[in-house]
Amino acid sequence: MSDLLADIETLVRCESPSSDHDAVARSAEVVAEVGLRLLDVEPERIVVDGVTHLRWRFGGGPPRVLLLGHHDTVWPHGSLETHPFSVRDGVLRGPGCFDMKAGVVMALHAAATVADRAGLSILVTGDEEIGSPSSRALIEETAVGCDAAFVLEASADGGALKCRRKGVSHYRVEVVGRAAHAGLEPEKGVNAGIEIAHQILAVAALADPVAGTSVTPTVVSAGTTVNTVPAAASVAVDVRVWDEAEQLRVDRAMRKLSPVLEGAEVRVTGGINRPPLEAGSSAGLFALAQDLAGDLGLGELTSASVGGASDGNYTAGIGVPTLDGLGAVGGGAHADHEHVVVAELPRRTALLAALVENVLAKRDPSGATNRAGESGTARR
Repeated sequence: MSDLLADIETLVRCESPSSDHDAVARSAEVVAEVGLRLLDVEPERIVVDGVTHLRWRFGGGPPRVLLLGHHDTVWPHGSLETHPFSVRDGVLRGPGCFDMKAGVVMALHAAATVADRAGLSILVTGDEEIGSPSSRALIEETAVGCDAAFVLEASADGGALKCRRKGVSHYRVEVVGRAAHAGLEPEKGVNAGIEIAHQILAVAALADPVAGTSVTPTVVSAGTTVNTVPAAASVAVDVRVWDEAEQLRVDRAMRKLSPVLEGAEVRVTGGINRPPLEAGSSAGLFALAQDLAGDLGLGELTSASVGGASDGNYTAGIGVPTLDGLGAVGGGAHADHEHVVVAELPRRTALLAALVENVLAKRDPSGATNRAGESGTARR
């Protein structure tokens, strides 16, 4: 336990806001040092668009299991001064501890206990908090062919594993109108502010609360001065869906948006960011985790469906069985009360190690692996 806590402290004390590539690079070196000590292997340092990612791959055979996490955080520089690292009364605190530096450390410690790591990969990315723009291809490349992807994002409330995540799409709707003096000749203008209002109403109407689909206009801008008819306006749109069909329906509708006012133009950019992590992707692995938790005396595991997305959406999206939320138990991600329950750290690390060992060990008589995510038949 003391080594686990010390390594989490080391990572938390190295601030790594996603927007600062130099800080992320420094954090990657800290993670690499911890991993080298535990695994006796240097990671690959993969820099994409200035962002540093780390990957360990063991054995020369095909990939079998992926442990997936990220070392960037939403916390800006200076957060350690206002939210200092501490361990008190069984609770660990510090910026990024729950989301998800504790999870990264748990992955490395769990892997260190696996005697035969052949087929295991560990990927720690540096831009998850901003949508993984530089790491998506790397995640998918590393996950292809795996029997399981275990995602070290923090657990849901009460320690529940995240077995279903909404897919995410992001759009920007831009309106081009025509400026005019608001007092002298407003009729000669094409009011982009009014047009964007029409578009906001049309976008919001695409939501389907019964299906769990939210389509939310967020950041809105229009106009330049108080006495000018706005010539330009825009709105950002956040979409969350439970299944691919809904994601495609909304995408088609967004691309068909058309102007209401004569003379206005509407342009839509953006699109699907992360596919949904649907329940079927995690069902077999969750059943396996329940069995192993019982064997380890960890009590009953619960599952949760959450609106937020993770890099597990990408692994599930390419057909790899994926179980998420295997990281720290606690709460307050991105918030002032972010924290980790210390007593759960060794318990959940032991569960992760058992999952990895189980999937790596299971083969049918022909030598092919049993795909736990497809059939749920991989058991101890």
